[in-house]
Amino acid sequence: MTKFDTHTIETAPEASKKILEGAKAKNKFVPNILAKMAEAPATLEAYTTLAGIFEKTDLSATERQVIMMTVNRLNGCTYCMAAHSTISRMTGVAEDVIATLRAGTALADPKLEALRQFTVVMTHDRGFPSEADVQAFLAAGYTKQTMLEVVLGISYKVLSNYTNHLAHTELDDKFSADAWEAA
Repeated sequence: MTKFDTHTIETAPEASKKILEGAKAKNKFVPNILAKMAEAPATLEAYTTLAGIFEKTDLSATERQVIMMTVNRLNGCTYCMAAHSTISRMTGVAEDVIATLRAGTALADPKLEALRQFTVVMTHDRGFPSEADVQAFLAAGYTKQTMLEVVLGISYKVLSNYTNHLAHTELDDKFSADAWEAA
């Protein structure tokens, strides 16, 4: 198995150092996912840039986590499921929503469930939802803009999920209480 370095600010390629420094200032530590991505500065920059852009959408913190945790679960990303469980709690996502997303079962809130289902369809069907899927999503109160924001969220999570699979990213201590295994 090819081993990827878990870079520190000191060992990272020069183009990754500033991003890692910013992450450390914000989080008080460098998350292992960023330390692994530092190997490819453009990938690290893309991931952190998409994270910031995704936060600018019209989606609430809970809606963004519904998208991200749904994709993480579908892709079997143990690192991201644990990390986003912790982050969800920190951003005020209800505990029952977090537990339901971790289990991959239907959310009690019909609108959030429509978002989860649309994310599932978009992920499973590689961006080819049926017209019935689109209409159900719109009928739940979402918009064409939201559809494209779901695509953005999926794209953002594919970067981290696939990196974690490839690099076998170790779970940070900060996320260990929320460790998760795919069924």
